Amino acid sequence: MVLAVLAAVAGPANAQVARITPALMARHIGVLADDSMRGRFTPSPEIELTARYAGEVFRRAGLRPAGDSGQFIQRYPPRSFRRGQDTLGAVSAPNVVAVLPGRDPRLRGEYVLVVAHMDHLGVGRPVNGDSIYNGADDNASGTAGVLAMAEALPGARPVRSILLLLVSGEERGLQGSRWYAEHPTVPFDSIVALLNLDMIGRNRPDSVYLNGWGKSTISDLVRRLAAEHAELGLAVGPDEEDRPVTPPDSDHHPFQHRGVPYAFFYTGAHPDYHRPSDEPARIDADKAARVTRLAFYTLLELANAPQRPEWVGESRRINVAPR
Repeated sequence: MVLAVLAAVAGPANAQVARITPALMARHIGVLADDSMRGRFTPSPEIELTARYAGEVFRRAGLRPAGDSGQFIQRYPPRSFRRGQDTLGAVSAPNVVAVLPGRDPRLRGEYVLVVAHMDHLGVGRPVNGDSIYNGADDNASGTAGVLAMAEALPGARPVRSILLLLVSGEERGLQGSRWYAEHPTVPFDSIVALLNLDMIGRNRPDSVYLNGWGKSTISDLVRRLAAEHAELGLAVGPDEEDRPVTPPDSDHHPFQHRGVPYAFFYTGAHPDYHRPSDEPARIDADKAARVTRLAFYTLLELANAPQRPEWVGESRRINVAPR
């Protein structure tokens, strides 16, 4: 399963970590996008299979389950979901959570969170005879990025702890991330920053959008790292869909809305969005790997920085729910 090669990653820890490659991204994206229902399982095998696959990757990477359950896969209470035109009724869907403990006794109780959603639309209205909504970009690409980070992390020894979270139910109203934000496996106030990967494998090969641009010191960090790592060939710019008050359009929102500084890596919409044609063959695995490496460098910097990231100006006030 591990298709990465060892290489030195520049950063404060100068750790030997597994290099995130296009082959690794393509492997994960293909497996995740193929975890569609096709009538073989009920009620939601694209989520069930993805959760088991992700838990196995976390286990093989030597990471620890987060929380007291001793399991990577954690279920939130039943929700009603729809599959095409049919209501599935009460379905208990999984989140998958892993942790890499930090090495500093003083800072290991703080966490940098990386999140991606592993669900898509499953079986839906046929388009040109195809009813399987694979979700290769939305969001097998982001989920694959988190799995690639998991395989890269064991060689790193950050001072803070790193929390990897794959959620379900994003397409049904951020169900998994909302539940986790309300029932975290670590104290919520110990989460110092969040990186979200959602749709990172399409469009121009030389650019990536950053939602959260200018809202916290994380965006300055991402821009600096993109410039320092010119080999990535990525220009970083503000998300065309970003707004002063962030809407609940991806899984950073429940955390950002409660005060966690964030950066959302995103490569933009395309004609295959929420259509069966969002298939693995259309993914730019090289770009997805480079975006993931930029997010990974950001993760290591945040996990090793002496200070927590901070909101900029009035951003925290206008983006956080009133208490």
